[in-house]
Amino acid sequence: MMKKTETTILEAGFTVFSANPTATLLDVAQEAGIGRATLHRYFKGREDLMAALAMAAMKELDAAVEQATRNAQSHTEALRLSLDAMIPLADRQMFLANEPLDHVPQVLEAYNRQLEELAEAVDAAKDEGGFDRTVPTSWIVQAYETLTYAAWAVVQDEQVSPEEAAELMWRTLQSGIGGSKR
Repeated sequence: MMKKTETTILEAGFTVFSANPTATLLDVAQEAGIGRATLHRYFKGREDLMAALAMAAMKELDAAVEQATRNAQSHTEALRLSLDAMIPLADRQMFLANEPLDHVPQVLEAYNRQLEELAEAVDAAKDEGGFDRTVPTSWIVQAYETLTYAAWAVVQDEQVSPEEAAELMWRTLQSGIGGSKR
């Protein structure tokens, strides 16, 4: 179980880095209402904090998708519903997309697990006719990932609402690689 101070630091990290991805640990400590030495008792440096933020963000994404897709009638519908859950998290997730953490084993393992789960869902959706069976699953997964980033970017720039971005993302996927059922 996470300690209250650690949770406070993580929330401060989300707030500070979402507003300014190049912010310092001192900025995070100030937002958390603690001293820099206290922050360093929990996180040795920026990379440790970023890795913890990445893990928290992935858990948050997993929980949001799980909740949103609980009553989905198909894998295709679940993939569509997951967008409604993921896109509103742009403000808490976007800065992590540009943070090099793929060398951190714990982060890489969790990210690869998410990609494997997405690939399994895509394969199941292909079997249902939700995506063209001739399109490689890896292509659809990459398209889904890239379009998620694009959706987060336009939401963060306040060009569209999260709902509009999710709909645009799904329309783009379906018009480009949709299967027989739309």
